[in-house]
Amino acid sequence: MRIPFSSLFVTSPFEGLQEHAEKVKECAWAYQQGIECYVTDKCESFEKFRHEVIRLEHEADAIKRRVRGHLPKNTMLPVSKFLIFRYIREQDCVLDSVKDSLNWLSYRPQNAIPKELEKDFFLLVDSVVTPIEELSAMVKEAREYFNTFSEKQRIKAKEIIATMRSLEHEADICEDRLNRKIFCCEADPVTVMHLLKLTEITGSIADHAENAGDMMRAMLAK
Repeated sequence: MRIPFSSLFVTSPFEGLQEHAEKVKECAWAYQQGIECYVTDKCESFEKFRHEVIRLEHEADAIKRRVRGHLPKNTMLPVSKFLIFRYIREQDCVLDSVKDSLNWLSYRPQNAIPKELEKDFFLLVDSVVTPIEELSAMVKEAREYFNTFSEKQRIKAKEIIATMRSLEHEADICEDRLNRKIFCCEADPVTVMHLLKLTEITGSIADHAENAGDMMRAMLAK
């Protein structure tokens, strides 16, 4: 028999997962602002946004540790602790990739993205940020499901997961298109290497968001 989290905990682990997802969402906003600042050269605040992402990532790590530390060892849960740990690990990897993307850009302080690639790079960034925005909504529906075991909430959460999978596929297409254009652009070898690695790191943001969705789907499985 499945027992609602609310009957086992003063605070459900899913409250922590949702709080963590909100930090990821905040981080996505700062990430987009930092990318725009760097590429368009319209502001001098790239480092401010990069450090904002680092700050949010540290705060999210504290939430992650709290969630892990408050799962009792001998209590029967309606889902596997292993899946909860795997889920928050993947959600946390979204933040790590966002931070790594900005850090990688910072290694070349001057705009290292050729003008002819700017549009495709922005398309890639937009495509990886969109799945991040779905994480919080997915956790919210899952949290409600594990409080009530309402099939309606379960279906809503699974629909969001399906959307995230589709969005990740679109991000893959954007990443592939950008990589092909990088190899065709007239740039020095260091710039090409830097761009290829940047594209890989940026694409991994959507990969980890999809992986988090897969972990959530496993938790929702009957």
